[in-house]
Amino acid sequence: MRRLLGVLALATLLSPGLAGDTAVPCPVPCSCSTKKNGRLLAECAYRELRDVPRGLSPNVTILTLSANRLGRLGRASLAEAPELQSLWLGYNHISAVEPGTFVHLLHLKNLDLSHNRLADFPWQDLRRLGALQILKLSNNRLGSVPRDALAGLQELRSLWLNDNALTTLAHGTFEALPALAQLQLFRNPFNCSCKLFWLKEWAESTSVALSGAGSTLCAAPPRLRGRPVANIPSAMCVAPSAQLTYLSSLAKAGPGDGLTLSLHCSVAGSPPPEIHWQIRTVAGRRVDIHGPMVAKAGRRRFLAFKKGTMAIPDFGKEDEGTYTCLAVNEVGSREVSVNVALAGSEGPAEELPRDDPQAGQPGGHGCAKGDELDPSGMGEKLVIVYHMPREARSGVGGWEFRLGILPLALGLLLW
Repeated sequence: MRRLLGVLALATLLSPGLAGDTAVPCPVPCSCSTKKNGRLLAECAYRELRDVPRGLSPNVTILTLSANRLGRLGRASLAEAPELQSLWLGYNHISAVEPGTFVHLLHLKNLDLSHNRLADFPWQDLRRLGALQILKLSNNRLGSVPRDALAGLQELRSLWLNDNALTTLAHGTFEALPALAQLQLFRNPFNCSCKLFWLKEWAESTSVALSGAGSTLCAAPPRLRGRPVANIPSAMCVAPSAQLTYLSSLAKAGPGDGLTLSLHCSVAGSPPPEIHWQIRTVAGRRVDIHGPMVAKAGRRRFLAFKKGTMAIPDFGKEDEGTYTCLAVNEVGSREVSVNVALAGSEGPAEELPRDDPQAGQPGGHGCAKGDELDPSGMGEKLVIVYHMPREARSGVGGWEFRLGILPLALGLLLW
């Protein structure tokens, strides 16, 4: 009998079908077990580990590496565990994560990197983590979050960014997160300039629970220090408004002198908007002017001045097209356009394309005609065609046009 039992024991040890194949690979410092729901847990917390242990089962779904001495994560650190759903890395010394570290974790739902030393993060890896529901990056040294860093995280419900070094956030950072229910931003040194004003408006309109909102405070400017971000004064940040006026005149007699078109863009807003000009001629010329300068396109000159005036000397048929003033500040932008054509051209003002993305939007500001000029003695009569402002045409069916006589034909697009 003893001999028979010995033979059976040996057979059990040698037979892969009877033993060994059901054993779970588990690194020596860790303990591994199967949960009731069938998920495989690798418990490696509090082991004084300096690297992710090797020898993990490819079927492990929960990996706990919290409270160790991990300093960095390389691209291959988690390659053995492609089925991970929960990864806990909090309370380590991690200061660097190599791009590509998380891209193969397509099933990951929970990622905790809180209480580490991260000044940067491989945000591009998140594009592959469509199943992610909880992301904890709190208590790190992050100084920024790229504008589209969180795009594609359709399942993300909880985002922790508190206790970092964030001074601002790009407009719309959280707008691409349809499932977001909880957001933590407190204890960041926010600079409450108008670049952050969008966050106040978003917080007022969203259903997302902003945890610790009373501790989400301004660190700058000095007059707002200690004030909740949600209480930034509305009067401090006003989106730009813009209005175009025009004036045409004949230059003093001389060789090559002719008609000069002057456009003036009056802007308002807080902080004071910058003025940019965009010129698109029917001949295909494109000119962009940022700030006061002399811009050249071929032999043509476009003069942009500090106070918002632009002049086009010797205005001719090759200068016909769309002239746009763009007012920009930290809150937003506003553009107004004017279509310009000389009378008698093959493309009269009323037929020029009106490519205006702001057309029809409420609250827009359009163009206003400047002082009327006396057309007598100024050569060939030309026609001005422009749309009435929205307020003036309320109750009037369709578009209403007015005609005037000036030495220049201007198609003015107003909204």
